[in-house]
Amino acid sequence: MVQAAAAANVPLPQPKPEVGVHTDKPIDKPLPQPATTTEPAPLPSADAVNPDRFGAKPADAAYGAFQRGLYKTAYNLALVRAQNGDPAAQTLVAEILSRGLGVPLNAAEAAKWYALAAEQGVPESQFQYALMLLDGRYVKKDEKGAYALMQAAAEAGNRLAQFNFAQMLVQQDPGDAGLAKAVSYYERAATTGLADAQYAMSQIYANGVGGKPRDDAQARRLLAQAARQNYDTAQIDLAAWMIEGRGGDRDLKSAFGWMNQAAEGGNVAAQNRLAKLYMQGIGTDPDLVLAAAWYIVARRAGLIDPQMDDFLQGLGDDQTKQALQKANRLP
Repeated sequence: MVQAAAAANVPLPQPKPEVGVHTDKPIDKPLPQPATTTEPAPLPSADAVNPDRFGAKPADAAYGAFQRGLYKTAYNLALVRAQNGDPAAQTLVAEILSRGLGVPLNAAEAAKWYALAAEQGVPESQFQYALMLLDGRYVKKDEKGAYALMQAAAEAGNRLAQFNFAQMLVQQDPGDAGLAKAVSYYERAATTGLADAQYAMSQIYANGVGGKPRDDAQARRLLAQAARQNYDTAQIDLAAWMIEGRGGDRDLKSAFGWMNQAAEGGNVAAQNRLAKLYMQGIGTDPDLVLAAAWYIVARRAGLIDPQMDDFLQGLGDDQTKQALQKANRLP
């Protein structure tokens, strides 16, 4: 729940790596699609938990228990304060319930506590309750209310709210006018290190839209920042830019490394493109068997590339056998 988002894609005129069943050719590239509200976020580590997220710095037993992973204890201690109107405790209770940390997951009950804390101006709760209002599964859907809460959380500095509010602005007003309104929110979120926002800003600079001049060097820097956070689409784009020499020097070896990382992470487009790098010996020694193996992996996932199909058919029986064996061991 913590890092969920719920706004729609925003197309920009920039090539996008293939997804699904089609050939490897450029299509319109959207700004990054936020995560859905259906996938749970990873459990928080003690180091990652910041009490500021709960609207205060509750130096008390409830927060201390949460930080140590004693979620049931934290829930019991925070519930009393939450029932007495403490917004930080209300947010903490909602957090625990929404993710089933030490107690049964209860999103509907979590929504009630998020709503109460949101009314008291806690940005984290405003953000989470806005997502629930957009989703409409556990509370009545209310896009207008979600918009207001997302904006409030964004203005208060919640970086996920900043990114999602930017997405909402562009959805509401497609085209350059919407991007111009959204840019400041994308930019603020990118400054905090949010990979989605860094990627969005890279596309804005790459295309010179939203009131920003085209700046390939800045776009490449932002791609690199997102790529270092394992943002696979940024890794693919960065590899392509390095091969092309766009926004900086050509660097075939680093390009291969980024494409390999995205491929090993399971990105089907990267797997197909990595196969081509092996086939053509770009950034690495040519290896027809590995090229075939990576394409087999991508094809099994549903990607079809006629060029690579022809390549496979041209291999000898022994090479094909080796490629199948390697493909079975690849991610």
